[in-house]
Amino acid sequence: MASALDTPQGAAELAESLLPPLGNRWLHTQAVAARASEVSAAVSAEDRDLLVAAAWLHDIGYAPELRDTGFHPLDGARHLETLRAPTRLVRLVAHHSGAVYEAEQRGLSAELAVYEREDSAVLDALIYADMTTGPAGQSFDFDRRIDEILDRYEVGSEVHTAISKARPYLGAAVERTLTRLG
Repeated sequence: MASALDTPQGAAELAESLLPPLGNRWLHTQAVAARASEVSAAVSAEDRDLLVAAAWLHDIGYAPELRDTGFHPLDGARHLETLRAPTRLVRLVAHHSGAVYEAEQRGLSAELAVYEREDSAVLDALIYADMTTGPAGQSFDFDRRIDEILDRYEVGSEVHTAISKARPYLGAAVERTLTRLG
């Protein structure tokens, strides 16, 4: 299956094998993949399948059977590595939605740094898809999504602190994607 992971279908199949028991997380993932497909014109034609595959897989690290560090971008990337997924896909999952900020809060910066962050239209569009999709698949604008995350996590928690720090970075990625879409 590893050779199929960089296709939307292969990625969707892997996500579907892990995430449905997580309820809203599965609804969120499906909607992020749909949103990524909708905004795929923001990336080059050759990167569109990669974008949608990364959207399908961005939250697989939440699956209980993949939990190692408890930091889902890292746990997901590590699992994809064991499946010999394409390097870019692994890195996109590792760095989706400002993961570097949360890694810092969790003391996992060195572990995340193993995966080079690709500053690209693909990462921007993946951030856009995730940061405009609510926890149960709702369509949100960026500010509403950030506010929803901040409301869901207690002040002082790793996620609340990380999202607060990441907000300008995430907002810039969303804006670049909207600009690319014209």
